[in-house]
Amino acid sequence: MIQEHYQKAIKFAGEKHSKQNVPGSEANYLLHLSNVAMEVLVAYQNKPNFDLVFAIQLALLHDTLEDTDTTFEVLTNEFGLAIAKGVQALTKDETLATKRERMQDSLRRINTLEKEVGLVKLADRITNLQQPPSTWKPDKIKAYAEETVLIAETLRGKNEYLHNRLLKKIETYKKYVK
Repeated sequence: MIQEHYQKAIKFAGEKHSKQNVPGSEANYLLHLSNVAMEVLVAYQNKPNFDLVFAIQLALLHDTLEDTDTTFEVLTNEFGLAIAKGVQALTKDETLATKRERMQDSLRRINTLEKEVGLVKLADRITNLQQPPSTWKPDKIKAYAEETVLIAETLRGKNEYLHNRLLKKIETYKKYVK
């Protein structure tokens, strides 16, 4: 059953993100989405105390509202209201003035929904906490590190394995902060 949901979600995401690459890379954006899904799968192997089918779909679709022309209505029709609401919570509101306000708002909305939405955010940040692109300036790297700490603090309790993994990634990322 999970395979069918995975295949439907990754096909949809692949079509929507087909022209997008991982920032600072030539790799297709599906690499990022599948890495987020992998983090969710490993978390489930560690402790199967969440809805894996729901979390995997969220992982694969989490950037479709933010980075593509996909609408909330299309997501709802294709994957149901719970998935659409989860993806919407994971999407930053670009009408807010600052990046910090956008992240705080998204985290607030994430915390009103099922724990799977929060653990996907943790998995997303884990996969993004790699060596920063060479185009990033030191202040952007520092701000990203600080934002990651906010995510870890705000989403504590969503998934112990992913939370601890993110804390370790934060420690490793400090070498890039000047």
